[in-house]
Amino acid sequence: MTYAAPLREMLFVIRELAGLEAVRKLPGFEEATDDTIEAVLQEAARFNAEVLAPLNRSGDIEPASIRDGEVSTSPGFREAFRLFGQSGWQGVLHPVEFGGQGLPKLVATACNEMLNSANLSFALCPLLTDGAIEALMTAGTDLQKRVYLPKMIEGRWTGTMNLTESQAGSDLSLVRTRAEPQGDGSYRIFGQKIFITFGEHDMAENIVHLVLARTPGAPEGVKGISLFIVPKYLVDDDGVIGRRNDVFCASIEHKLGINASPTAVLVYGDDKGEVGPGAIGHLIGQENRGLEYMFIMMNAARFAVGMQGISIAERAYQQAAAYARERIQSRAVEGSSGPVAIISHPDVRRMLMTMRACTEGARALAYVGAAASDAVQASPDPAVVAQNRAFYEFLVPIIKGFSTEMSIEVASLGLQVHGGMGFIEETGAAQYYRDARILTIYEGTTAIQANDLVGRKTSRDGGKTAMAILELARRTQVELLASPDADCNRVGQRLALGLDALDDAVDFVVAHARTEPRAVHAGSVPYLMLAGTVLCGWQMGRAALVAQQRLSDSGSDPAFHRAKLATARFYADHILSRAGSYRDSIVDGAAGVLALGAEQF
Repeated sequence: MTYAAPLREMLFVIRELAGLEAVRKLPGFEEATDDTIEAVLQEAARFNAEVLAPLNRSGDIEPASIRDGEVSTSPGFREAFRLFGQSGWQGVLHPVEFGGQGLPKLVATACNEMLNSANLSFALCPLLTDGAIEALMTAGTDLQKRVYLPKMIEGRWTGTMNLTESQAGSDLSLVRTRAEPQGDGSYRIFGQKIFITFGEHDMAENIVHLVLARTPGAPEGVKGISLFIVPKYLVDDDGVIGRRNDVFCASIEHKLGINASPTAVLVYGDDKGEVGPGAIGHLIGQENRGLEYMFIMMNAARFAVGMQGISIAERAYQQAAAYARERIQSRAVEGSSGPVAIISHPDVRRMLMTMRACTEGARALAYVGAAASDAVQASPDPAVVAQNRAFYEFLVPIIKGFSTEMSIEVASLGLQVHGGMGFIEETGAAQYYRDARILTIYEGTTAIQANDLVGRKTSRDGGKTAMAILELARRTQVELLASPDADCNRVGQRLALGLDALDDAVDFVVAHARTEPRAVHAGSVPYLMLAGTVLCGWQMGRAALVAQQRLSDSGSDPAFHRAKLATARFYADHILSRAGSYRDSIVDGAAGVLALGAEQF
């Protein structure tokens, strides 16, 4: 089926929950009016529905291929990427001075959701390019910015993130790729990188690799890693493309999903280019600070991958709902004259409501996080910046980890709604499940996100940030319980129980992180899932309050707002109710996790 962006839902979240009005008061975002943003989102919806969504299924069937080190992308991708760049979609978030549109991250997040829903494999190329742009904006020299950023924002060049090596995996302290200084300010790069998304392709004139490597005499571990810019084709100071650099694609991976996205093994320094042995690269920032700079890309990518989870969940939900309305099977449980559409069956309703509620909750939390990021970037008030930075950084591992785990559940339910037809590739439902499965793995597994949430984001400040967020959610809880609406009351009751569970978990993490780290980390993923479940429930509660208020307004959209209330009530009864079991796993479950010795597995 085709994809239709949920514009009404997106605009509701942007305006009512994420606070577009406050965002456009920030310096530089004054032009982000309601009319402007609605026009941008409508055009994004049209582009993604007409240009990219039709290539999703065909790209899965005809994936990227390699011959003699050259990668050909799926049919239609090259032309689609040309249109993507010409239409300005790569530059939505980025500064006007380099050719971007300079819109808030909040708006770019909605645009990226549509992009990923329409075609997840295609969207990975702009995602990595965005990350490379962010890293260069932060740590690049003025010359590097002037040469590379306009071409990347224009969509003529793309970017990659080169971290992983076969012996290192997620442990970047084991990176062996080496960078040898040449005396003229350049370096020669030697080594191999794996799992490089869009590391080689035919959609752009040039590919800008950002590569982690070690210089001679660098300290061991992560403190000795530097970051280098290594283009596929060398460029001069005016951005004119020259000789082929000594970086080549050895192979691309055969994957479970995202088949149209070429995942490359890149070899640096095999003397196959036009520059002699060793790929020519230039240092970004200072030596031995590469991981710090790369984390700029990684944080941007982690948020973006969380949005991918929300996007694929939305696409899976749309298809499942459409199928359920059309598929005729079995009589109604209360009795009927003949078979009915399966959407009449209570358990199908339960599955569809789970898909819908989880997707809406995760979307709301992510958009609220995006608005906080805008405040960090643009607010002139240091106190506002500090408060929003703590809030946003706390949310990033949750948005990445919870939303991607959620997407697997939702995509799996989509298969179940289809029944046997869901297991047949021709329906397309299986692709969403296969594509979603990578999201909990790349850019840091769920456990890595959970360890970050436990360590850097909770225990490091003694739970201060977590408790401040809990206090904000308690205010919503109080409003819900005081509402005259029965659905709001019920959401408030469930939210109160969820917040109590999260409160207990935060106390446990803070109290035991240093003295019993294995016990705390045995429950780190449940802790992340609890935080995601409850904080998304908080946003659903906020949505319920707005919907209840709008229903009393003469100009409201009653069908939409009643659906918001019903979805929030379902989330409270069926999703927030999971909070207690997560809490018990965190506080009381370590003994079972650690009971067996390694030799017993």
